[in-house]
Amino acid sequence: MRKLNFLLMFVISVAFISCKNEGKANQEVASAEDTELLQTAKNLFKPITGNVDEEGKKNLSTEMVELGKTLYYDTKLSPKGNNSCNSCHNLNTFGVDNLSFSPGDEGKLGGRNSPTTLNAAFHSTQFWDGRAKDVEEQAGGPILNPVEMNMPNEKTVIDRLSKVDYYKDLFKKAFPNDANPISYKNIQTAIGAFERTLVTPSAFDKYLADDHNALDAQQKKGLDLFIKTGCISCHSGVALGGNSFQKFGVFADYRTFTKSNSTDKGLADLNKNEASTDFFKVPSLRNIEHTYPYFHDGSVKDLNTAIHIMAKAQLNKELNTEEVGDIAAFLKSLTGEVSAYAKTPPAILGDDAIPANKRTTVSK
Repeated sequence: MRKLNFLLMFVISVAFISCKNEGKANQEVASAEDTELLQTAKNLFKPITGNVDEEGKKNLSTEMVELGKTLYYDTKLSPKGNNSCNSCHNLNTFGVDNLSFSPGDEGKLGGRNSPTTLNAAFHSTQFWDGRAKDVEEQAGGPILNPVEMNMPNEKTVIDRLSKVDYYKDLFKKAFPNDANPISYKNIQTAIGAFERTLVTPSAFDKYLADDHNALDAQQKKGLDLFIKTGCISCHSGVALGGNSFQKFGVFADYRTFTKSNSTDKGLADLNKNEASTDFFKVPSLRNIEHTYPYFHDGSVKDLNTAIHIMAKAQLNKELNTEEVGDIAAFLKSLTGEVSAYAKTPPAILGDDAIPANKRTTVSK
């Protein structure tokens, strides 16, 4: 009997040790797979590490950023005071207004969806057709656009700001070496300086910095699928996009999938080359869960639907519901936080931080 008990205990011990070693081996395999995925991700993407200052070339002073923030929120950059930069690129809603097309100072709607200003300075060019080389050049466009902020010319903008005492002070502090600091170029430079601070590090950046636990199991599964499906052919780098132009609808007219009536030819409208029809700048995927509706025509509001459309239209791949959900989970790891400083309108503006058509009482 004693021998039988001893034999039974021996068998149980061996089985326990065997199971323990097998579990340890599985953990090692999982760890190796996770390490491999992380290394692949680090080769394809780059983490956000700070303000986009082009290695200090822009010299973003505190005074310049503060001036840029004030201009970004100021409705005096539109004739009727109905629009500021923040109207279409609301920093409390991740740099967008969540509308398909944005209304301008006269109430007219723009022809393309307003992209987010968050992390925009990481992009190689600005606008859906890339017609501006950087955020500084981009900042000057909407102010003079007749459908958007509708100021008639640069002189009118300068004359209006030159009559405001706090702008005299803010421009002088931001550009102390300029004899005439209130200039259109300096307006663009200041707004650009502020936009270069609008960066939103996320859980994915922690993951790229070797924090294996920054993403959960589903997000890692989605990342792996995102890579293997081929999404990285357009969405890579620090912004996961924003640095190339691609035809929307490689395998079929995109309108077949989006059900939109868009006649926008994209890059072809700018360069007059029919071969560029339906080419648009690839958008960044950072904060994508909040920057709906999607695509240049704002035709799709649901993230999962947008993922399915992109896989089919661009890669000719049919993703099932689970696969779409996994990729969506990964994309949500790209959501960061806009700083409280950026989201808070400058107190100096008072009512001017609120568009005239949204004020309870319109100040004179």
